[in-house]
Amino acid sequence: MKKVLRWCVCLLLVAAAAMTLVYRLVNQVPDPDLPANIQVLEIFEDGGCLSCHSADPKIPFYAELPVAGKIVMKDIDSGYRAFDIEPFMEALAVDGEVSPVDLAKIEKVVLDDRMPMPKYYLVHWGSSLTDAKRDIVLSWVRNRRMAMYDDGLAGERASEPVRPIDTEVTVDEAKAALGFALFHDPRLSVDNTVSCASCHALETAGVDNHQYSHGVDDQLGGVNAPTVFNAVYNFVQFWDGRAKTLADQAAGPPLNPVEMASTSFDEIIAKLKADKAFTKAFNAVYPDGLTEANITDAIEEFERTLITPNSRFDKWLRGDDSAITADELAGYELFKTYDCATCHVGPNLGGQSYELMGLRRHYFADRGLELTNEDNGRFKETNLERDRHRFKVPGLRNVEHTWPYYHDGTRHTLEEAVRDMAIYQSDVELSDVQTGQIVSFLKTLTGEYNGVPITTTNSRDEIHGH
Repeated sequence: MKKVLRWCVCLLLVAAAAMTLVYRLVNQVPDPDLPANIQVLEIFEDGGCLSCHSADPKIPFYAELPVAGKIVMKDIDSGYRAFDIEPFMEALAVDGEVSPVDLAKIEKVVLDDRMPMPKYYLVHWGSSLTDAKRDIVLSWVRNRRMAMYDDGLAGERASEPVRPIDTEVTVDEAKAALGFALFHDPRLSVDNTVSCASCHALETAGVDNHQYSHGVDDQLGGVNAPTVFNAVYNFVQFWDGRAKTLADQAAGPPLNPVEMASTSFDEIIAKLKADKAFTKAFNAVYPDGLTEANITDAIEEFERTLITPNSRFDKWLRGDDSAITADELAGYELFKTYDCATCHVGPNLGGQSYELMGLRRHYFADRGLELTNEDNGRFKETNLERDRHRFKVPGLRNVEHTWPYYHDGTRHTLEEAVRDMAIYQSDVELSDVQTGQIVSFLKTLTGEYNGVPITTTNSRDEIHGH
């Protein structure tokens, strides 16, 4: 009996040693002599990320099995809805430009040890993320982010996903002055009643605080007007991303039949040319005179000046520990803990990606309102089913003053907006204390325009007719 026991113990020890050897072989780190991006690429290739997070997933053989297959296909659908990793992998392969949102998502998943899921790496040996692999990825993310932003952050804050607003911007002052005049000029509208500033007033945080903006003849638009402040940091413009530049965006509202309703830029130019003084000033800056391209270029140049630096949070990022309170800092930590800072990244805390509204729970089913074409988001432009209900992530600068919230303007307070975003995007039900802390943090993002703190002159009661 003792012999049998000894043999069993020996066999167990041999099996354990063999398992350890296999584990080490399949989990060995990439060659340290390889470039850092290639090391990270190998780690994610070994991790099987493309099995779920791509348009053309590598579906394993066991997906054909009745029970396992249903689980696998659900995971693949969920993974691709949340994150398409292919652009990231392609950028890694050539050491190309990486999206700051992809960088933040990768970092958060690694920090949380979320991927690959146990049910994946138990079948796919070698896909798990060891401590050594985690260190390689996190070091690469930190270095990549520091190289991405030239904003002078130091120490631990040099790798924060949220960045400070630039304290100044270089523009052509003459063009920007013309753009300011055009931005406030109602002659861009068919009946000379609506200007850009009608919906994006600078004294009300770059918005009008209406659910839907009022155009000519008091017509209502179908989507909440986002702020023009810090729009220069957005990778595209409009909720659906249909404008690639600020100039492209400026060309839209004048010809929109609901907003300013002009029939053409020729009509607008004819009215502007009747103003001899304005035409003379314009021709001095643009020798080829009044054209659609020059008008929108001038507006773009002006809008590039609409940055709001020197928020209390920016001061904290730059090293002033006294700029925010302990409660506000706790709110920022919660903001990162619950994945808010994987989409709301960079100087504008957003505007860098399209994301699905209702990632974890069905927002539109719960909303109770009839779906409109505006609810389709990016799908309107691409007709790709994956883009249905995806929107350009809004920036959060000065957000305490840019109510109401969401593309549909259905949330009137920050507390409502924060609580519901946690539910629908992160599947988390925040406590009142947590909600309050995140809201407190968001209020530290209010900056200054031309040295004056951003505010709004609108009253919520007046806007909502109470």
